[in-house]
Amino acid sequence: MRSNYATLRWLNSGLRQRWCRSAVYNCAFSEASTGAWTGRFHLRIVILGAGQVGSSVAENLVSEANDITVVDTDASRLRKLQDRLDLRTIVGNAGHPETLERAGARDADMILAVTQSDETNLVACKLAATMFNIPTKIARIRAADYLSHPEMFSPENFCVDTVICPEQVLTDYIAKLIEFPESLQVLEFAGGSVSLVAVRAFHGGPLVGKELQTIRKHLPNLDTRVAAIFRQDSPIIPDATTVIEAGDEVFFIAATEHIRGIMRELRRMDKPVKRVMIGGGGNIGRRLAKAIEDRYEVKIIEYSRPGAEKLAAELRTTLVLVGDVTDEDLLQAENIGDMDVYCALTNDDENNIMSSLLAKRMGVRRVVALINRSSYVNLVQAGQIDIAISPAQATIGTLLAHVRHGDCVAVHSLRRGAAEALELVAHGDAKSSRVVGRRVEELDLPKGATIGAIVRPPRTDNDKGNGKSAHKHQVIIAHHDTVIESEDHVIVFAISKGIVPKVEKLFQVSIGFL
Repeated sequence: MRSNYATLRWLNSGLRQRWCRSAVYNCAFSEASTGAWTGRFHLRIVILGAGQVGSSVAENLVSEANDITVVDTDASRLRKLQDRLDLRTIVGNAGHPETLERAGARDADMILAVTQSDETNLVACKLAATMFNIPTKIARIRAADYLSHPEMFSPENFCVDTVICPEQVLTDYIAKLIEFPESLQVLEFAGGSVSLVAVRAFHGGPLVGKELQTIRKHLPNLDTRVAAIFRQDSPIIPDATTVIEAGDEVFFIAATEHIRGIMRELRRMDKPVKRVMIGGGGNIGRRLAKAIEDRYEVKIIEYSRPGAEKLAAELRTTLVLVGDVTDEDLLQAENIGDMDVYCALTNDDENNIMSSLLAKRMGVRRVVALINRSSYVNLVQAGQIDIAISPAQATIGTLLAHVRHGDCVAVHSLRRGAAEALELVAHGDAKSSRVVGRRVEELDLPKGATIGAIVRPPRTDNDKGNGKSAHKHQVIIAHHDTVIESEDHVIVFAISKGIVPKVEKLFQVSIGFL
């Protein structure tokens, strides 16, 4: 018999989370008011693999009061993890039933299979479904051959509910930074309908010294909203009279199709990117070169000659070079100073940092470095290296969306995990929901949370009485008088992770709706 809170199940509609078990135990309600949930459930989660991804996920989930067990074959790695985090560890092979049994799979609500082996992850998900009846199974899969056959993840085969490929997430992330070289982050919501973009204000820029309310005057046909500002690492919730200062990190949200025009107003546009050099031909470097070689002139440096030959056979227009990314003579010979963007994507943090510093000194306009150690990221960010990317932080949102309460479609981790942006779906009506049918100014949003935009799905419009049908998603930039409707996708910016539970609680519906 499962423990009380583990008897909850999720309505599997695109793997969104809605509590729908008819017999729910140990749940606190506020019957005197709206009948909405007042408690926060914690989940029993088994994480398979204590590498970079597994450790980062464990750290994030433990901080949210979940019951975490981590499985790995490396006992010393598990000891280090247990020394700094409040969680259980099990030494063993994640693909063995006995190991999963010891990890508490029979009482688990979710399994995250993120070991280095695709095959182990697949087997673990199959065992989780057939032997332990675990409701949600997420697997990290890197092999392109597996990813090109999605039918193998179906319930009839390996029973994987959600497949994540961190390398592909990072590739898409970096490609967006190349597309918008003026940005610090570019994140998409609602299937790409809405984008959240971070830019840094600079001396003499069109943002600096002006109140935010002037933006609308300059952009009468392009609606946007500044969701948050970080000034010297301190968050500011902006209002109409907020004045931007040089050095501020400004997050604005808008319909994706309007991003280019808005950035032209908010920040002096750099010259379009034409030439890109990639340091490192591993999984991420190879994927990035393949993704962008049709739009840019691309060079890639790979240390291993066999690896370089393999890249040359796979890529079509990319020039593949054999050499060391920290070799100053090589970089000089390949005219790195003429490059618009240099991306350091090797597996070695020190090489990425050193080659980025060299590239910047030799004239590259913008450098992006992949850095695994979080302490290194904090040191080099906003220095000579324009953007330092933590792979764990860039991919954590894909997993966090599955442990958020309420109907959470997407989560993006911001500012190295300090803040979050969430895409939440509003359900119910004015009686069962605390957001539906209400204006933004009427919502009991916690201090530090901002509703930036709403994406309204197509309506049959029968309820509007005009007999017409709307076929496109409607992007609405949220203002104080914007009314939220049922099934709206609401984009919420939270300046700190600590207020996320309050945001989730606000969007949860009463027991009557469930």
